[in-house]
Amino acid sequence: MTQPLGIGDGPSSTTAAPTDPASSDAASSDGASTVAAQDEVARARELLVEERRSIDNIDAALVHLLAERFSHTQRVGVLKATHGLPPADPSRERAQIDRLRSLAHDAGLDPVFAEAFLRFIVTEVIRHHERIRDEGTAER
Repeated sequence: MTQPLGIGDGPSSTTAAPTDPASSDAASSDGASTVAAQDEVARARELLVEERRSIDNIDAALVHLLAERFSHTQRVGVLKATHGLPPADPSRERAQIDRLRSLAHDAGLDPVFAEAFLRFIVTEVIRHHERIRDEGTAER
């Protein structure tokens, strides 16, 4: 006996249900955007490695420049101690700070930061000069 055809019965009941083309595009679009986002993250990581490599090189150069600067300031400290000159030279320090602030401004670096950086270095240099003076005094 044959039964009447109802909804979902018949030859088409074994085929896939019709899909909304917009939802199909959205699914493939979501997949593509996920891949694109992953590609962007991977590229960002590559750029990060490159930038950090440059920063590391600059840091190394800064260390070498500071070492060179301190070798000169050590000789200055010996000259000062030998000739009885004071370890600090406030007028020179002011001139250097003004000069460095101007250089920083022209280079796009925060002048306040540049001044703080130089003051840190100058404080260390004066400490070295005092030590050189005191060691020289003890030897005499």
